[in-house]
Amino acid sequence: MYKILTLNNISPLGLARLPKEQFQVSTDAKEPDGILLRSFKMHDMEMPKSLKAVGRAGAGVNNIPVDKLTKMGIPVFNAPGANANAVKELVLAGMLLACRHIPASWEFARGLSGSDPEIGKAVEAGKKNFAGFELPGRTLAVIGLGAIGRNVANMGIALGMKVVGFDPGLTVEGAWQLSADVKKANSVEEALRAADFVTFHVPLIDATKNLINAERLKAMKDGVIILNFAREGIVDDAAVSAAIKAGKVYGYVCDFPSNLLKNHERVITLPHLGASTAEAEDNCAIMVAEQVKDFLENGNIRNAVNYPDVVMARETKHRLVVANANVPNMLGLISETLGNSKLNIHDMVNRSRGDYAYTVVDLDSPVTEDVRQKIAGINGVLMARII
Repeated sequence: MYKILTLNNISPLGLARLPKEQFQVSTDAKEPDGILLRSFKMHDMEMPKSLKAVGRAGAGVNNIPVDKLTKMGIPVFNAPGANANAVKELVLAGMLLACRHIPASWEFARGLSGSDPEIGKAVEAGKKNFAGFELPGRTLAVIGLGAIGRNVANMGIALGMKVVGFDPGLTVEGAWQLSADVKKANSVEEALRAADFVTFHVPLIDATKNLINAERLKAMKDGVIILNFAREGIVDDAAVSAAIKAGKVYGYVCDFPSNLLKNHERVITLPHLGASTAEAEDNCAIMVAEQVKDFLENGNIRNAVNYPDVVMARETKHRLVVANANVPNMLGLISETLGNSKLNIHDMVNRSRGDYAYTVVDLDSPVTEDVRQKIAGINGVLMARII
């Protein structure tokens, strides 16, 4: 029986992927094997010694102490792409809200008074103040071509826009999922210079903080519309505010209200609606619950942010999984320890990611606790578990 601690409300459709016969799920589980959460901030939380996996029912993991957990040999799973359609639709809504002045025109209409003929006359007189422009033929720059960014880029092509994308980490698999009409930029600056609209779909790390700043704004087209449904901090709000007042930026749409932005002219702020659909919450919960389940039961890793993907079909009943520092001869030491214990390796998969690696070993006979402890005691091994 595996114990799962939930730190936020998790979609019942996701929890249903954890059968009650094998999983005990609660909000107060003691000594949990896994933790599922959404926005709960874990940084000040004491990690249970029993913890083996953390699953975030969403994409961002800023609320999770990933480095700390990595050093403990604990994978942190997320749900990339599960909310991609929800965010894509909000980007489209944001573009239309900005270029057609929908919030301002709505407020104008709500403020009309008088008889219906008088309102009709006021509408005809006032509508010229809200004239906008259409999307086809405009250039959409997409910064970040993960699951969400690819959806947004392909949507732009379908709308008749020109699309330029930038992502230094774009994989071959990701590239295959992009429309052939999406043009590749060689730098952020190149993409921004071409943009009539620019949208961001990247995590907030040191390299992405203030991707839009005063210096880059100077090189962009006059009348650009900026959209940020990714993370607060990717856009320098003060710089964009000044650029709007200077007439450089046509509009700014974001998911992160502040005192500076919430009543700002030509700024539309939404209350973090990016993945706030029932479908997205269900999809994220299902995806992350299945990943945590597979890891606990089989040791397979899919979509961990801190360890490589390692998936191996079980060919024996005896499996050992090891998380370790990515240093020379680690596989040799693990294999030697197993061999000295008269254990034959049936199959083995090892993958590395940066400074860390993960190994799955299927054996022809059971691994004893004594052998597991010997492997766990190898310098550089962070976790060793018998499944």
